[in-house]
Amino acid sequence: MGHARDSRYAPRHDGDVLRLLDAQPFAWLVSPGGDDAAFTPLPLRTEIDAEGRLVALRGHVARRNPHVARLRRDPIAYALVIGPHAYVSPSWLDDRTQAPSWNYAAAAFTLHVDCSEDAADIAEELDAMVNSMEAGRPNAWALPEMGERYARLAQGVTALRGRIIETRATFKLGQDEAPHDFAQLIAGLVSGGEHALVDWMRAFDADRTA
Repeated sequence: MGHARDSRYAPRHDGDVLRLLDAQPFAWLVSPGGDDAAFTPLPLRTEIDAEGRLVALRGHVARRNPHVARLRRDPIAYALVIGPHAYVSPSWLDDRTQAPSWNYAAAAFTLHVDCSEDAADIAEELDAMVNSMEAGRPNAWALPEMGERYARLAQGVTALRGRIIETRATFKLGQDEAPHDFAQLIAGLVSGGEHALVDWMRAFDADRTA
């Protein structure tokens, strides 16, 4: 991500990356290169240490997925997350000489991934993932409701823990826009229903103008 090297678009603090992952837990897990290159879309959840730092991403895949063998051979992989994003049109601006752009929030993580087929690790991972996805839902579902079907499911699962080696995050949210242009872009995005992106833009702009 080229913009990850531009300090204007850096996360303000670790909380921005955590918020992105909480809002968009579905990611690409990528092991590039070689004849067994592997690319798996999957939900990931965060692991936070005692100091509140993001230290790992956890998830699970089907045991038959060839990606498992690749991770056992080479545990270095990448998790790619795309959050809210939208085309930014010059048609919303008084100054129509400006170029179009794209605003977005995204993160790339370099991981060292450990695979486990231990029954306790799998049970912990599946239970935690279900609880995080079901939280706040009316009549929320819980894993024990599967009954004996759970055992058959668990036998086909590999639990993953990706220790984070490096994080590159980009929050390109209009930090380089003049206040008048920024307000017009916000209005254009709101009219297009891009409310999640607008929320991010307003949060970063509040810090910029405080």
